[in-house]
Amino acid sequence: MTERDFFQFEAENEEIDIKALIVKYLRYWYLFVVGVILSVTIAYLYLRYATPQYSVSATLLIKDDKKGPDLADNAVFSDLDIFNSKKNIDNEIEVLKSKTLMQRVLSELELYVTYYKKGRVKETEIFGSKVPIKLIVAQLDSAAFNKRVTLHILDNNKYELEDEESGSKSVHQFGQQVKMPYGAFTIVTSGNKSAYSLTELILQFHDFRKLAEGFNKGLKVEPVNKNASVLTLSLTSAVPEKGKAVINKLIEVYNKEAVEDKNLIAGNTIEFIDERLSFLTSELSDVEKDVEQYKRKNELTDVSSEAKLYLERASKYNEQLAQFEIQIDVLNSLESYLKKQNNQFELVPSTLNIQDPTLLGLTTKFNELQLERERMLRNTTPSNPLVLNLNEQLANLRVNILENLGNIKQGLIITKNNLQASSAQFRSRINEVPSIERELLEINRQQGIKEGLYLYLLQKREESALSLAASVSNSRVIDPAIAPDDPVSPKKSLVYLIALLIGLGIPFAGIYIKYLLNDKIEDRKDVERTTKTPILGEIAHSNSVEAIVVAKDNRSPVAEMFRLVRTNLQFATAGKDNKVILVTSSMTGEGKTFFSINLASSLTLTGKKVVILGFDLRKPRLMQELNLPDGTGISNYLISDTVSVDDIVKPVDAVPGLYAVGSGPVPPNPAELMMSHKVDQLLNVLKENFDYVIIDTAPVGQVADAYTLSGYADTTIYMVRYNYTPKAHLEIVDSIYTSKKFKHPMIVLNDAVVENSYSYGYGYGYEEAPKSMWNFKRGKVGV
Repeated sequence: MTERDFFQFEAENEEIDIKALIVKYLRYWYLFVVGVILSVTIAYLYLRYATPQYSVSATLLIKDDKKGPDLADNAVFSDLDIFNSKKNIDNEIEVLKSKTLMQRVLSELELYVTYYKKGRVKETEIFGSKVPIKLIVAQLDSAAFNKRVTLHILDNNKYELEDEESGSKSVHQFGQQVKMPYGAFTIVTSGNKSAYSLTELILQFHDFRKLAEGFNKGLKVEPVNKNASVLTLSLTSAVPEKGKAVINKLIEVYNKEAVEDKNLIAGNTIEFIDERLSFLTSELSDVEKDVEQYKRKNELTDVSSEAKLYLERASKYNEQLAQFEIQIDVLNSLESYLKKQNNQFELVPSTLNIQDPTLLGLTTKFNELQLERERMLRNTTPSNPLVLNLNEQLANLRVNILENLGNIKQGLIITKNNLQASSAQFRSRINEVPSIERELLEINRQQGIKEGLYLYLLQKREESALSLAASVSNSRVIDPAIAPDDPVSPKKSLVYLIALLIGLGIPFAGIYIKYLLNDKIEDRKDVERTTKTPILGEIAHSNSVEAIVVAKDNRSPVAEMFRLVRTNLQFATAGKDNKVILVTSSMTGEGKTFFSINLASSLTLTGKKVVILGFDLRKPRLMQELNLPDGTGISNYLISDTVSVDDIVKPVDAVPGLYAVGSGPVPPNPAELMMSHKVDQLLNVLKENFDYVIIDTAPVGQVADAYTLSGYADTTIYMVRYNYTPKAHLEIVDSIYTSKKFKHPMIVLNDAVVENSYSYGYGYGYEEAPKSMWNFKRGKVGV
């Protein structure tokens, strides 16, 4: 198996190792314990002395113009839309949250001052029946706002006021008005005997405007749901009784203002109606007088009846005129007939419609004589005296008839002229009727309009007066303000939960930030994410003061890890010549010498003969760690031809089969000295006499000595120390791996933290080792 096959990394995406993450943070378990204890203690003290807040709530039914019937059912002036009692619920929410409404609430509750009682740690607000006094404000100046005064009750009649700012004190009697530079007020006893035990109170005056703003910020007015016109009013208060008083008074004032608005409208309406009624009464009286005068002027009672009478009379006159015309025509015809000479012995025609008795008698006598004459002429001659006598009588009768006809005609003409005059008068009267009727109609219309308006306003005045007397609010309290037994804040369970989370979170955050700001390598994943260089193994932190921790009978975790590294090294270099192992790092202090010594010791346990070369000519530590004397070493061998290899190789008595070669005196030019050809001679001699040659070199991140020796090494081990080696130095080993500056480079992670689960009472090899520790996968990887 090749090294490339052994150190194959997973190709799949990196997964979060939850267990490793938990173990990482559990190293600081004591910080979590301290954090939880402190946070829970602080939470307990907070709950002990925090002021509990109670949520006071009430429900109010509002008449909405879309969602409910009219509570007041007030139809007065509904046709004029004056008393429309329907409300828009969104508008009412804003009204309830208005500052002026809250200021009126606080004014009516007389919350000019807040009362506190002193405690050992904090001051507690008291309200209502728990307050033994009552402060009645006559006048407050702006200087009184937020001012605090301590009141000491001396006896049943006296008390002392102490100004906290100036420290001045003054004694007063209950019921006596107190005049201070900041205002005038009177303090009286409240009559609550249960509160008489309090002898010391703190009084704090308030600015109503700011106090109302504070209450408004805490007040929530919300509909129960979008389809209901029921509002929930909630207020958070440290004193439940005070919260209930504010909400109940808020509802009361809201209803009161709604009723006041209605009453104001109704009152103004009644006043307006009274004014109009007074004016209309005068106008209506004037119009009625105008009607009376007009009828008198035109001699009217009823225009329609009189017009009908005029028409009837005119028609009758016309009929009479027609009759008179006929009679006159008959008389004219009769007169013409009688005046004709050829008709003197003819019968007179009938008088037709002429009913004059005289004329009728004369014509009858005349016709009788004519008939008698004709009868006589049948027996006598015209010259008969009887006939002549009849002729004379007929002539006289004719004259009388003509005279009578003239008289009758003259009378008919006079009567006709009178009828014509009367008929003309009635026709003129009839012609005047439309104009009179129109004018009278206009006057009556004005009278009717004013009379109707007068009656309408009179009716509405009564309705408005009824509305004013029976004003009902447009809201109804469903549930008055109530406060729960348990406060809404602080909640014990939530506070303790938050305290627990904070107690765990702060240490966690501190550790996380510590790791986040730490630029040192913390775990194996930091190395794997930065470089593809194979990882040979990990070495645990050693608490031993001895440099050699790998011994035959030592079964400690550190010793077992070195054995595992030895096994992994054998697997990685299987089938290859691995005589010379070069150990380097990026900086001083990463454990190169410690690793070289214990790797060599672990190799000797397999029966191998191993030598360690201290090629760190600048800061030699190998011989000091092995408790060997500093004497002739590599620098002596390189600069002298008289020093042999045997002179510088020294056995390590503590580990059989282990030998060490010190660096010797520090030379002035170590880099040039390492380029000597004698280095090659030295290594060749050592390879012939030892199974393994381990070279402990200077760090490659600081000097170039290791690069000079890279050509002699078969395997290069790069030391990385947890929480010591900067992450940026991993770029060095990655550069070495990709550019192949060293042969077969592999990383060993030093100073790892070993958990108890990794401690075993027996040795274990690669197959027995926990995979979570090494995370090696069989496969291929570039070397």
